[in-house]
Amino acid sequence: MASIQATLLKVFLRLDNYFSGTGTELDVIKERSKLEKTARMFKCKLDIEEIPVSINGIEAEWIIPSNIPTKRTILYLHGGSYNAGSINTHRVLVANLASASYSRALIVDYRLAPEFPYPAAIIDAKLAYDWLLENGISPNELVIAGDSAGGGLCLSLLLAIKENKQKMPAAAICLSPWTDLAGNGKSINKNKRKDIILNAENLRKAANIYKGETKSEDPFVSPIYGDLEGFPPLLIQVGSDEILLSDSVDLASKAKAAGVDITLEIWKDMQHVWQFAGDMVPESKKAIAAIGNFIEKKCKNI
Repeated sequence: MASIQATLLKVFLRLDNYFSGTGTELDVIKERSKLEKTARMFKCKLDIEEIPVSINGIEAEWIIPSNIPTKRTILYLHGGSYNAGSINTHRVLVANLASASYSRALIVDYRLAPEFPYPAAIIDAKLAYDWLLENGISPNELVIAGDSAGGGLCLSLLLAIKENKQKMPAAAICLSPWTDLAGNGKSINKNKRKDIILNAENLRKAANIYKGETKSEDPFVSPIYGDLEGFPPLLIQVGSDEILLSDSVDLASKAKAAGVDITLEIWKDMQHVWQFAGDMVPESKKAIAAIGNFIEKKCKNI
């Protein structure tokens, strides 16, 4: 059973959807504004340093909690259906993850659709990975993480790293990843009444805006159709009430069959990327702590 705080947050989000007129008409500008507004609900209570950087013209930001004793680095790719999200919307979440795992984090403002459809996002993600390596970060010290579309982008980035015969990062973290832009998961329909964050029609439209003429089953668009063999240890956290639940369950099954060290956590009664709520919701705090423990375990020598 969900905590009182999680239940109250669900009520708030339902009311916000109702009064803001959220429906099946996808308005990218409105979605961007709404995500920025929602993110402002969550404040960072940590002592962190924020350092803007430019990666070949791509805006990014170092988020460095105080007293970090290791060189461990998280490359973070934000969510937002490939058409929304930013450093601002995800700074608090990334700061919490960095603190929990005793890491510094680099969050990347990769280019968004419809202005920059596929493959702009994965090009930018790959440039960021290469930039970290060029600046002295060893793959053994590096963890790739992301939520929603950013979680799918993490997996697509791993496919690109594999294709280029580069060394894999130490681990990867996916929060409610969007792995199948073809929308073939059973939970799309099964959870449509439970999910108060995403709806299937807007998700389908977002997929079309992002992929353009590229087939939905292209592995770099939908990594669930890719060859996952050789992937690093992978943690997936997903809520039981999400329409994207199948995207995680099916990906985990395929990863296990490919010999990947996969950890799948299905959190009962949780919504899409509930980790956003940080210290406000007990389940969010526990999930972030679990991520920190996973990174510590998989990168214990760093």
